[in-house]
Amino acid sequence: MRGPVRSGRPGAGAGGAVRRGVPAGLLVPALVGVAFLLLPLVGVLARTDWPSLLHHLTTPQVTQALRLSLVVSGWALLLSLLMGVPLAWLLARVPFPGKALVRSLVLLPMVLPPTVGGVALLLAFGRRGVLGPWLESTFGLTLPFHTAGAVVAAAFVAMPFLVISLEGALAGLRPSLEETAASLGAGPLRVFATVTLPLLAPALAAGAALTWARALGEFGATITFAGNLPGATQTLPLQVYLLLQDSPEAATSVSLLLLVIAMAVLVALRGRWTGGAVREARATPPEGAAAPADPAGFAELGAPEEGPTLETSPIRPGAGVGAGPAPAPAAEESDLRAELTGYTHFPLTAPAGTAIAVVGPNGAGKTTLLRALLGLTPRAHAEVLLGGRDVTRLPTHRREVAWVPQDGALFPHLSALANTAYGLRARGVPRAEARRQAREWLVRLGVGELAGRRPAQLSGGQAQRVALARALAARPRLLLLDEPLAALDQTTRARVRHTLRRHLAGFGGVCLIVTHDPVEAVSLADRVLVLEGGEAVQDAPPAEVTRHPRSPWVARMLGGNAWEGTTGPDSTVDLAGGGLLTTAPGEGTPPGPGSPVLAVIAPEAVSLHLARPEGSPRNVWAGTVRELTAVGSRLRVLVTSPEVPPLVAEITPAAAADLGLTDGTRVWTAVKATEVTVVGL
Repeated sequence: MRGPVRSGRPGAGAGGAVRRGVPAGLLVPALVGVAFLLLPLVGVLARTDWPSLLHHLTTPQVTQALRLSLVVSGWALLLSLLMGVPLAWLLARVPFPGKALVRSLVLLPMVLPPTVGGVALLLAFGRRGVLGPWLESTFGLTLPFHTAGAVVAAAFVAMPFLVISLEGALAGLRPSLEETAASLGAGPLRVFATVTLPLLAPALAAGAALTWARALGEFGATITFAGNLPGATQTLPLQVYLLLQDSPEAATSVSLLLLVIAMAVLVALRGRWTGGAVREARATPPEGAAAPADPAGFAELGAPEEGPTLETSPIRPGAGVGAGPAPAPAAEESDLRAELTGYTHFPLTAPAGTAIAVVGPNGAGKTTLLRALLGLTPRAHAEVLLGGRDVTRLPTHRREVAWVPQDGALFPHLSALANTAYGLRARGVPRAEARRQAREWLVRLGVGELAGRRPAQLSGGQAQRVALARALAARPRLLLLDEPLAALDQTTRARVRHTLRRHLAGFGGVCLIVTHDPVEAVSLADRVLVLEGGEAVQDAPPAEVTRHPRSPWVARMLGGNAWEGTTGPDSTVDLAGGGLLTTAPGEGTPPGPGSPVLAVIAPEAVSLHLARPEGSPRNVWAGTVRELTAVGSRLRVLVTSPEVPPLVAEITPAAAADLGLTDGTRVWTAVKATEVTVVGL
C-alpha cells in the first residue's frame, strides 16, 4: 500500500488535509455561490464591444462624468476621513452610554436602500429639510442638485466602510503601546499622531480605498438627493444609467471600467479590510536561535552569576558589578508617597533611590498598583506625591512616571534609537540632542550597535534592554517595571538582570519592580512588598522576607513549605489542613494560644526514611512519594500524608537512589522542631 504523497510546498500538509476533508455537502453549494457571483462579471466581459471600447470611454459625456466622479469621490473620501477617523477612535476606545446605538447609526447606510438614504438626506439638508434652510441663510449653501450634494451623498453611504475598518483595527492594537507612550510624556494628540496612526496606516489605507471605491460607484442616494445634472451631479454610475437607454454597448463599456477599478482596489487590498492589516510588527526571534548578533552585548561584563542565594542580603544595584558609566539620575531625586484606595488599598512610601520588588499571587493587585500610580485604571485610585509634588490629578503624560510593561511595548514602526528618543522628544528635547542622548543610553545598556534596527529584528533580551533604555532616558521620578524579565530564557534573564542591577544604581527616583522570581526580588530590590487580595501583607527588606515570610504564597515562591494554623499549648501548632506540628520555643512564636500563625519548613530540613526514624525528630509522619522534580543538582520530592498537608523535601540524587525513591514509594518524613520557623499572621 502506497504511503501518502507529501508536497514540498509550504503549508501543503495542513492545507491539503483540510481540502481533502471538505464534505461535498458544503463544497457544492460553495462552488455554486462562486458561479453565482462570477457569471454577471463574465456577462459584462462577454458583452463588451472590445473594438469600440476606447471610443466609448473617450466620448465627452463619459470623460466629463469620469472627471466629476473622481472629484466627488475624492472630496467624499476627505470628508469621511475628517469625520470617520475620530468616530472610529471614539467607538473603539471610549465607553459611553448609547455606544451600541451610535454604532448602529454608523452601519445604517450600509443596509439602507440607497434611494431611502437619498430621501433622508433631502429631508435633512434640502431647502425644506431640518438643516437646509439654516445652511442656505447662514452660509449660502444649497446642497440638493449641486456638486456638494453629490459629495454629501457619496460620503453618507461610503463613510461606514472607513469607520468599521478602523474600529476593528483599533480594537486589535495593544493598549500598552499608547499607554507606554503617555507614560513617556506624550500627550493624547502626540500619542495619536506618532503611535496610533502609524500603526493604523495599513488599515487606514484599506478603509480609505474601500471608502473611495464605494463613493465612486454611488448611484441611488446621489440621483435622489443631488439629481442627474450633466457637469454638476451626473457621475459615472448615473452616466451608465442614461447610456442603457440610448447606447447599451457604451453602457457596457463604462460598466467594465467601473468593474476594473473596483476589482483593482480589492486585489490591491488582499483582504486587509478584514483586519489583516493590523499585525504586531514585533515578532521576537527565539532566544539563542536566529536572533541578530549582539556585538555590543555582555561580553565585556564577563559571565554574571545566576544571582545570590535566597539567604544572602540583597545586592544594592550597582554594587560591585560591571564597569561602565553610571546612568544619569532622574530629573530630580524624588521620594514617593502614595495612598492607594479601591481594589488596592494601603499606603506606600519610599525615599529617593529605593528599589521595591512587588510580589504576590495572580490577582493580588500588582499590575493594578502600577496602573493606579500611572492613573490608568478605574479599579484603584492613588493619591501620589513625587518629591513633594502632588501629581494625583495630572494626566499620565505629565506625572513623570515611566512604565515598562511586561512585553516592553516597543513601538514597532520605530527603530531602537527612535524608540529610546521618544520620551525625550515628547518632553521637548530637540531632535539632534534627543538622538544623541538616546544613543548614549543604548550604549550603556549594551545595545548601541542595534540602534538602527526595528523591534522585530531584536531578540527578547535586546528588546528588553531597549525598553529599559527608553524608560531611563526619559529621566522619570518614578520607574515602574512590570515583570521586565519574565519573557526571557534563564541565560538571557541572568544577563539582563545583571545589567539592570548596574544601571539602576544611579537612578535618583523610586523604582517598583513586579516579579514572580525570588532571585530578582532579592538581587534587585531594597525592599519586598508582598500583596494579596489588594492588601500589603508584608513590606520588609529581602532578607527579612526570606527568613520570616508572612504569606504562604511567598514562602512557597521562596521554595519553602508553608502551613497555616493556630498556636496550641506546649509550642505546638494546630494545622489548618489537619495535624499537629511541634515547634521549638523562640522569639518568632506569637504568645497566647489560638493565634493565627504560618509555619515555614525549608525543604532541605525535611529528612526521608524507609523506616520510622528514632532519635531527636519531634515531627514524624508516614507518607507516600507522589512526585520527583530535578532542581539544579538536587531533587525535590513531594510527599503526601493523611496526617499533615503535602510536604516537599529536597535531597541529593545519590540519596534518592539509595532510598530507591519512585512515585508511590512509602516513606517516613521527619522534621526537627528547631527547623520550624513560626511567624504571626
